[in-house]
Amino acid sequence: MAMTPAEYDGAVPIDGYGPGFVRLGGKVHRGAVVIHDGRATPWGGLEDEAPLIALAAVAELLVIGLGAEVARLPEGLLDALEAVGLRVEVMSTPAAARVYNLLLSEGRQVAAALLPT
Repeated sequence: MAMTPAEYDGAVPIDGYGPGFVRLGGKVHRGAVVIHDGRATPWGGLEDEAPLIALAAVAELLVIGLGAEVARLPEGLLDALEAVGLRVEVMSTPAAARVYNLLLSEGRQVAAALLPT
């Protein structure tokens, strides 16, 4: 079966990740980041809800990567995000990077919040 490269129609996919970093558009970002609209901004982690809640104005879905392993969100965070209209998917950071790119290639309004692996 032939593989077809993903098309992003000008959107910027995650083009790499590894221990402690994410690469977006060729630029390396260290530590926890929030990604949307081709930009990665530093994020204070799971206790830093404000940047995630702000995504409700620009994204329909938030993919949260919790590092190397899947874990639970802190109590109340999921409720707070859903209360502002965000659909949330929680997974490991490597899986979140792949899902983000897939949804981006489908033209979805997606954002990612990624903890380092």
